[in-house]
Amino acid sequence: QLQLVESGGGQVQPGGSLRLSCAASGSIHSIHVMGWYRETPGKQRELVAEIVEGGTRKYADLVKGRFTVSRDSAKNTVYLQMNSLRPEDTAVYYCKTTATVYRVTYLETDNYWGQGTQVTVSS
Repeated sequence: QLQLVESGGGQVQPGGSLRLSCAASGSIHSIHVMGWYRETPGKQRELVAEIVEGGTRKYADLVKGRFTVSRDSAKNTVYLQMNSLRPEDTAVYYCKTTATVYRVTYLETDNYWGQGTQVTVSS
């Protein structure tokens, strides 16, 4: 019904930048929220940033001023621009959406997750 494909992860030096992308596809009626979470061993998956239909953005305190989340509604794609990266930003980053999809004769709203992309910040 809905698939999320992430790209843009990789390895950068401290202070460097990366731009993550996440594209949604499938039998989509509407997308309500798109955002990014991250996860490291021994730590619960946590919200990094998200953007809702009206354009309101929310950021974790640790990334405010460094990360920017944006959305291209026409392409059903969300981006995460990450600047001034720190070693503690190293994690697997997951794209997440809350969306309504077509189910032949009715609509269904649910949460969907991308496959995850590795971000490593080291010298």
